[in-house]
Amino acid sequence: MGDKKADLFPRFVAALIDGVIGWVFVIIPVIGAIISVLYLLFKDGILHQITKQDQWKNKSIGKKIMNLEVKRLDGGVVDLAVSAKRNIPLAVGSFIAILPVIGWVIGPVVGLVFVIIELALVVNDAQGRRMGDRWGNTLVQEVEKVTSGPTVSG
Repeated sequence: MGDKKADLFPRFVAALIDGVIGWVFVIIPVIGAIISVLYLLFKDGILHQITKQDQWKNKSIGKKIMNLEVKRLDGGVVDLAVSAKRNIPLAVGSFIAILPVIGWVIGPVVGLVFVIIELALVVNDAQGRRMGDRWGNTLVQEVEKVTSGPTVSG
């Protein structure tokens, strides 16, 4: 597959799924925000690191559900470092939400601002690369369909 950007709708739904997973933890004061930050930063590499299963390579839960994957432009696997680089803009709000009370108010607002900026970049960039993709040297694509050829019986 070439470097064609993923369609906007599946990418939006995948981001929404991952965002809900990340933000659901924020209801638990302090520790929940820490868990949220960790998930949002490492979501594209953590499940492959834990399971070692190829089905999770370069994918978050949302991307797996929506049949998308992160592609490193250098061809490598999305490890925790690359995942963190590309997801810093999406984790900023959760990071701020670690701070009791004031962070619980400011964190979601800052997070929303970053999401709007990232969405604008996805829509306007020819390859759909947002700020985080530029930092991580990645892009998001549909997972290639593996088709099996005709079988020869004999």
